Amino acid sequence: MDNEPANEKPKRQLSTGFIPKLKDKKVTIRLISGGQPITGIIKRYNPYELRLQTAKGKLVLFKHAIATIEVVDEPKSYRPGPS
Repeated sequence: MDNEPANEKPKRQLSTGFIPKLKDKKVTIRLISGGQPITGIIKRYNPYELRLQTAKGKLVLFKHAIATIEVVDEPKSYRPGPS
């Protein structure tokens, strides 16, 4: 058995995920609820929120409401079609 008490949750590592790699990059975010996609630059993040700088100002998005995140600046990789 583990030496940890049963009621303690494991600690999350923020630096190992993909969100730190997106910091200061322009992204398009689509929400689970639908609506218009949101485009902005990820300025800050924590375990629960992303903070974006958009054309209209600053915006806080809760991570549980995000469906997809797509990087805008990077070119799409080349995928050859069927021959």
